Amino acid sequence: MLRNLLALRQIAQRTISTASRRHFENKVPQKQKLFQEDDGIPVHLKGGVADALLYRATMFLTVGGTAYAIYELAMASFPKKPE
Repeated sequence: MLRNLLALRQIAQRTISTASRRHFENKVPQKQKLFQEDDGIPVHLKGGVADALLYRATMFLTVGGTAYAIYELAMASFPKKPE
């Protein structure tokens, strides 16, 4: 039992110590500069092409869904007459 506990503690310490060795470049200052730049582009589109595609897809789905909901509401409001 004690051996298992010591092994678990050793594995946990090894995992934590190896995780701290990884160094990543801090990109926050560059992103802040990009998003705070006054170039007339809305903030939600400053991320580039991916943001523009996501925005257009969202708008398409929103407008299409609204139109479909209105269509279905109109069809439900005026039921077909039996012949």
